[in-house]
Amino acid sequence: MRGLHPAAAGAVAATVWGLLEPIDRRLAGCDYSDIAFLGKGVTRGGSWRAAGFLLHAVNGAIFGLVYDAVRRRVPGDDTRLAIGMALVEHVTLYPPIGYLADRYHPARGEEGVPPLSWNARAFGQATVRHALFGVLLGRLSRHS
Repeated sequence: MRGLHPAAAGAVAATVWGLLEPIDRRLAGCDYSDIAFLGKGVTRGGSWRAAGFLLHAVNGAIFGLVYDAVRRRVPGDDTRLAIGMALVEHVTLYPPIGYLADRYHPARGEEGVPPLSWNARAFGQATVRHALFGVLLGRLSRHS
């Protein structure tokens, strides 16, 4: 059985992540939303949610293509590789993006865009979200 194209798998995984954000925001007690972060970063109008989902899906698709290129060269379990890559990306990019967002994001302090530097709850949310993304990407794009 053949899975989805890696770009499609990444877009689907990123969209599922976005759809689950309201649940993890309640569970973690933290208002951080990647969809709000992205959408409110490019538009200040009422279309920020659609823009956020679109940008998140595009990011997921690009990540899916990079994952596929690595997967072709690295033997092992596809899902474990996808999770590992997603978590490495998160741990590498969260600190500088959080720092820059706290200073320059046009919606900093608004709903969904809390301070991110030194925000353990937001970091934890993003960690779980990236792990979920990796699981979905690895399973959806798996080839047998």
